[in-house]
Amino acid sequence: MIETGARKWIITLTVILAALLELIDVTIVNVSLPQIMGNLGATLDEVGWVVTSYTVANVIILPMSGWIGHKFGRKQYFLFSIVAFVIASFFCGHAHTLSQLIIFRIIQGLAGGGLLSPAQAILIEIWPPAEIGMAMALFGLGAVAGPTVGPTIGGFITDHFSWPWIFYVNIPVGAFAVFMAATFIRDTPKTGKDEKIDWWGIGFLAIAVGSLQVVLEKGESEDWFHTAYIVVLAAAAFFFLLSFIWRELNVEYPIVNFGIMKHRSFSIGMLTSFMLGFAMYVSVFVFPVFCQNILGFSALQTGELLFPGGIATICMMPLVGTLLKRGVPAQFLSTAGMIGFFIFSYMMASSNVFSGTENFFWPLIVRGLGMSLLFVPLTTLAMQDLKGKELGQGTGLNNMMRQLGGSFGIAISTVFLNSRIAQHRNMLIEHISNYNDAFTQKYNVIYNGFLTKGFSLTEAKAMAFRAMDGTMMKQVFLLSYNDVYLFVGTFLLCCIPLLYLQPFKKKPVIPTGGH
Repeated sequence: MIETGARKWIITLTVILAALLELIDVTIVNVSLPQIMGNLGATLDEVGWVVTSYTVANVIILPMSGWIGHKFGRKQYFLFSIVAFVIASFFCGHAHTLSQLIIFRIIQGLAGGGLLSPAQAILIEIWPPAEIGMAMALFGLGAVAGPTVGPTIGGFITDHFSWPWIFYVNIPVGAFAVFMAATFIRDTPKTGKDEKIDWWGIGFLAIAVGSLQVVLEKGESEDWFHTAYIVVLAAAAFFFLLSFIWRELNVEYPIVNFGIMKHRSFSIGMLTSFMLGFAMYVSVFVFPVFCQNILGFSALQTGELLFPGGIATICMMPLVGTLLKRGVPAQFLSTAGMIGFFIFSYMMASSNVFSGTENFFWPLIVRGLGMSLLFVPLTTLAMQDLKGKELGQGTGLNNMMRQLGGSFGIAISTVFLNSRIAQHRNMLIEHISNYNDAFTQKYNVIYNGFLTKGFSLTEAKAMAFRAMDGTMMKQVFLLSYNDVYLFVGTFLLCCIPLLYLQPFKKKPVIPTGGH
């Protein structure tokens, strides 16, 4: 039902606030992992499951969220998800062992999947068809800015409080969102209440998507297919994905209606959403590691660097919505966004070991502007031909593809990064030679420095070589991270032709009835 006046804006802010809970929690925990390791006595590999468990659960539920809202009522599902998310957040903060934390992160991830797609569908339902671009722009504030500002919030909480507060902070925000949603969002009918539940489809989907996500999250650290459980999970993902597709094409009431793939705009939109997730999550993943490991920035400094880019996105989103409303083709705006992201990548690829915080302000502003020009137009293009209850299915699949794009992007960029590290090391190690005047001069300065500090000849020689190796490896990592930025930027640039396979529509209208 289309809303007007203050009620429309209250509902809009409420669903964006709820969606932000889920989106921020994707990245807020990352900067607190070292503190969690020390407090719960976990290794680096073990604590990684705190992140993996959340994303796996999230990706499993996303494609089903449209069906669940259709079956039980969108408002009811949305409210249940907020309550479950808040309760899970409380128990995450109260966890005394790593196992407890992982279990409640899984529940948090399952609940979080019920915040994102229903929120997007509610916005589409309450805004007039001609203003859907603006509605998606407002939703995009959270979708793009959430993962970006997550590290900032996480860094501040970690530096000034203790790690449980990254979960406790969700409780008052979630409680407020529950009150507002219960008060202002109108009840939606349970249109699928007489339909049988496809338990086999749910099981196949959970195993397929969950296995794939674990492979992407843990593959690199487990040496990919040299580890038995990665091989088993990869095979399970392939087999159960085929089983799920066959099941959904032949069952009367499918969990995921693949019939919506007949819309060319949506089919291609799934690919462009994948690309968006690829670029967005890789850039958020690489930048903090680069700043902290290479340049020595603190977690809070790194988070603060990302904040202005998030503000740029927030400021730009309403303008993008206005341009779409006035008939500017979404393809043109998306093209500008991809070019902007490439410019950001090119600027980042020019970083050096002397780069300071001031050197990243404008590149991250360009990234923020580029992301705002990508999220809304790509979502509009993907959803423009869906009608009725197809919208619930479409928002779930679209969000899942963006999430999977991020997972694939991080996995691929990590493999690419390691290969470039090996290549750059082999290239630079050739210059470590007594016949290289630059190396000899640098080595002698360091060697003599250790001698003057009282070390023996043997100790000074060994320490000088270690220092030179450390300097070389810092340069190796710098060059490798720069290559990753160029790789991601070029990848997105090469995807521009896909946009023009989607039909042009002046002022695309997303129908809102019947869902």
